[in-house]
Amino acid sequence: MPPRPLDFAATESTRSWSRYGKTLAEAASISHGPRETTHRPFVVGVISDTHGLLRPQVAEAFSGVDLIVHAGDVGGQRVLTALAEIAPVEAVSGNVDDRHDPMLARARSIPVSRLTLHVSHGDELGRPTPELLLARYDEDIIVFGHTHRQIVLRDRRGRLVVNPGAAGPRRFNLQPSVARLIVADRDVQVEIIALG
Repeated sequence: MPPRPLDFAATESTRSWSRYGKTLAEAASISHGPRETTHRPFVVGVISDTHGLLRPQVAEAFSGVDLIVHAGDVGGQRVLTALAEIAPVEAVSGNVDDRHDPMLARARSIPVSRLTLHVSHGDELGRPTPELLLARYDEDIIVFGHTHRQIVLRDRRGRLVVNPGAAGPRRFNLQPSVARLIVADRDVQVEIIALG
């Protein structure tokens, strides 16, 4: 029998959520300056649109990641608490989250190796598209959610736009999924991982 997903009520408050374990500043692999390429790659787990449901396959998909980025529509504190048991978490609010929650910013800019990662839910643009996101944000890597559709796109300047798809309840006949970003110096590889 397959493991049951952790189902968390979307009405649960996320006000008391904080990073557990190491903070971002303590995560040894995050660098604020140049990074030698001889070090192992920095791996970021990317998740979005959990809507209170954290599938057990996420723990395996994110095994060994240095950081988890949640692109909104979290759906409750327990999702973030469970993710924080895997790795440090940076999360933003989505359209179903409490916009007044001080722990869930609307957007974050995060240094990753020699690059900068922007994360927001995408709903601030109405119907987000890679073109709108690239026009609005200047970071090297742009992560968003909201559409529930997997997207991996590079622009002519080499900037990367990633939507990991939705990891929560299955909607719109789309396969639930997450992503992993493997960052080595300024090179980024993306893996989309389907969830059961």
